[in-house]
Amino acid sequence: MTASFAGLSLARPLIMGIINVTPDSFSDGGLALDPAEAIARGRMLLDDGADILDVGGESTRPGAEPVPVEVELERVLPVVRGLAGGGAVVSMDTRKAQVMEAALAAGAAIINDVTALTGDRRSLEVAAGNGAAVVLVHMRGVPGTMQDDPRYDDAAKEVFGYLSGRVAVCEAAGIERSRIAVDPGIGFGKTVDHNTGILGRLDLYRELGCALLIGVSRKTFIARLSKGEPPCQRLAGSLAAALAGVARGVHILRVHDVAETRQALDVWEAIGGT
Repeated sequence: MTASFAGLSLARPLIMGIINVTPDSFSDGGLALDPAEAIARGRMLLDDGADILDVGGESTRPGAEPVPVEVELERVLPVVRGLAGGGAVVSMDTRKAQVMEAALAAGAAIINDVTALTGDRRSLEVAAGNGAAVVLVHMRGVPGTMQDDPRYDDAAKEVFGYLSGRVAVCEAAGIERSRIAVDPGIGFGKTVDHNTGILGRLDLYRELGCALLIGVSRKTFIARLSKGEPPCQRLAGSLAAALAGVARGVHILRVHDVAETRQALDVWEAIGGT
């Protein structure tokens, strides 16, 4: 197992703070659409304990429509420059090679792609050629239709097989495993049962020899396991799922609520979490 990812030690769980520079993200769309507001949010998340800042300019919530590349670039590049220029480790959440390329030139260190570098024919080349770290996410279908009756015989095993294949493709292109994190894509083309089945078997993904990332923060499956709460009322479930993931070997947590997640991890570790 690699000991680091994007220059960050994996000796303890890392927190990836979410900065959505979008009007329509499921939980916080419109809250940081202005670049100055997004940069201020990023600095706050760093103060709260974030190790990585994940900047996104296109929503990938269920039912979301793609945005033109020019719009995405206009949204994210000032934010990437502002945060990376201040020393932050910035991740670019995008499925477009042109956005990846521009963000890396602006100082981003990580590409976080919900299509696992399959959504654009140039994505693999851009990632390999620029020395970027990459997050390979499993998603069945596209955001607009991914929740239309997704089916698996064994979700955890099938997602593992897909990610294993993508890691092999990346290695063949010259991207070492030390530059790769895998994300089973909770909520991306999966039912509640699929999500909980995957979360219960996260130790399976450690066999890939890559950093393991999960994004469970405020997601719909939490509300469906509870009382149907809106996204802003799903913190307790988010923390429960995050700690369950860390107990099963997760290295990176992608979250909206950084301060609360840091506190939960600090307490968990202090009482013997491993």
